[in-house]
Amino acid sequence: MEHPRVTAAPKPHESLLLHLQALLEILVVVLFAATFIVQPFRIPSESMQPTLMVGDFLLGNKQAFAPTGVLDKILPPTTPHRGDLVIFLKPNPETPDLILVKRIIGLPGDHLHLRHNRVYLNGNPLTEPYAVYSSAPPDSFRDDFPSLLRANPDVNPNWWAQLRRTEVHGEIIVPANSYFVMGDNRNDSEDSRYWGYVPRSAILARPLLVYFSTAAPPSQPTSTTLWHRLTTNLHAEVSNLRILR
Repeated sequence: MEHPRVTAAPKPHESLLLHLQALLEILVVVLFAATFIVQPFRIPSESMQPTLMVGDFLLGNKQAFAPTGVLDKILPPTTPHRGDLVIFLKPNPETPDLILVKRIIGLPGDHLHLRHNRVYLNGNPLTEPYAVYSSAPPDSFRDDFPSLLRANPDVNPNWWAQLRRTEVHGEIIVPANSYFVMGDNRNDSEDSRYWGYVPRSAILARPLLVYFSTAAPPSQPTSTTLWHRLTTNLHAEVSNLRILR
């Protein structure tokens, strides 16, 4: 007759080692994802409202537009398209580490100009359901870009000089391997109109989702029960999640 096998309980130090092993495995996965796949970013300005609000915390897909990467066969990188949101390093030697989020408007080879704050691409008006126009005084440079009648103090001097050399018949032509980007909040956005094109090599990631936002109004539970507070807070956090397209 066989006796039931008795399994000895793990010793305290063995249990601690198992927990440390599990923690290290989780840490490795998180570091791998942060290095090669996603990276957190925070929205500091109003230039992308209402698509992205001040205080939004978002995850960027670093693999989406990567020229080369370790995950190419699993998650092949794609070419940026018009209308894509992109996270990039601002093309300005004075602020080489400044990270911005804007929307791609002009692709390499596009002929682009603005008239009365409306974008024209290759001679045709661009349909932009995402663009908003907050109340602001008229600005010929901003609204009729590239207007070179007078210099704007907010324009990067090197970009102003480049515009004067390359503007043709009131239009610009987006160079190869470069993109013209703009904020969705058109009258409150410092974008390619003010500092120039974004090189392909400066694009870091594509916004994936908003996972937290300080812009959301705080919940005001009417009940003091623990269950109500927990469910109310959970609902608020879930409401913050927004998939970006």
